Amino acid sequence: MTTSLRVLIVDDEPLARARVRRLLGREPRVSAIDEARSGAEAVRLIGQRRPDLVFLDVQMPKLDGFGVIEQVGADRMPPVVFVTAYDQYAVQAFEVHALDYLLKPFTQERFAAAMSRAVATIDGGAGGAGFGASLRALLQQLSRPRAYLDRIAVTVGGRLIPLRTGDIDWIASAGKYIVLHAGPAEHLVRESMQAIEDKLDPKRFVRVHRQAIVNLDRIAEIQPLFHGECAIVLKTGARLTLGRAYGDRFRALFNV
Repeated sequence: MTTSLRVLIVDDEPLARARVRRLLGREPRVSAIDEARSGAEAVRLIGQRRPDLVFLDVQMPKLDGFGVIEQVGADRMPPVVFVTAYDQYAVQAFEVHALDYLLKPFTQERFAAAMSRAVATIDGGAGGAGFGASLRALLQQLSRPRAYLDRIAVTVGGRLIPLRTGDIDWIASAGKYIVLHAGPAEHLVRESMQAIEDKLDPKRFVRVHRQAIVNLDRIAEIQPLFHGECAIVLKTGARLTLGRAYGDRFRALFNV
């Protein structure tokens, strides 16, 4: 059993690193905490400090969390708790390969549960070949090209017609349905927000609120508001609010 743990926090967002550090401060087994602000810095610190555990942000500019694993080497990586904004495809991959993750925004209780599992993994001597094999399988799965929706069937005048996803300005939640806003037209489709988000290319469509997904190509302006919040103005004139829970990833996409 490792009596004391050195933990590395990897996240390009200062507030996110500060929150994980604060939560780790409540863990009696944690004796040292290092921070990496980028993937490249994480690779260097993993080699130099040899942490017992890494909290690894998935979405980072230039070198992301998966790139860190590739550069360090799956067999040389310490136990990892992945931290992700809301990439459901990645979350499903973590679950398939029995790798732990925290989905932002996470609660103190969820963090404590992840920490407990990580400590049990370390105490049980897990890691090495078995853990490396899981990481390699994860990277292999995530490296496969994915097919995203190019068209969505919508009802117009009693007829089903294909709507190109590129023509969608934004998507709103409406209970068990979603509303596709495409110029002046609105199309009601029976689908959940999570399901449609999983089917759309995350490089083009981003969740900005619990009830809104926006086409990045349709953004005309980003207006800073109070307390770090933003308003998103679309080319159609529609105005959306960036929810706090979705701010980190959105700002990273625009470097704001």
